[in-house]
Amino acid sequence: MNNPTQNILRILKVELHDKFDQNFSKGGFFGNRWKPKKDGSASHLIKRGILRRSIRSHIEGDSIIFTSSTPYATVHNEGGKAGRGKGFTMPKRQFIGEYPGMQKTVQRLAKQEIEKEIQTIIKKYQ
Repeated sequence: MNNPTQNILRILKVELHDKFDQNFSKGGFFGNRWKPKKDGSASHLIKRGILRRSIRSHIEGDSIIFTSSTPYATVHNEGGKAGRGKGFTMPKRQFIGEYPGMQKTVQRLAKQEIEKEIQTIIKKYQ
């Protein structure tokens, strides 16, 4: 029998990755628009797509871990000091992380997977 928890995590990993990817298309984090650049042009997060394409996810135990190979992912997602020398303060342009409604998504997917598992067990013993 499949492990229901691992099935839920695999399904959730795909769904969350899709939702986080949509943030780039929408230019914000679940309805919170990113602060535009000073010159008003499109954010580098959208224009080049390097960060967007760099996002990877994997399952570790009972957790889903999202990573990026770009060295600037954290400063874009959380805001803070960026650049060389004196640098500048990067505004937060979050694209990944916990969001309103995440628990509902998790609960919905868990419920679907548990119901599927119950049906499999019932069919096995009929």
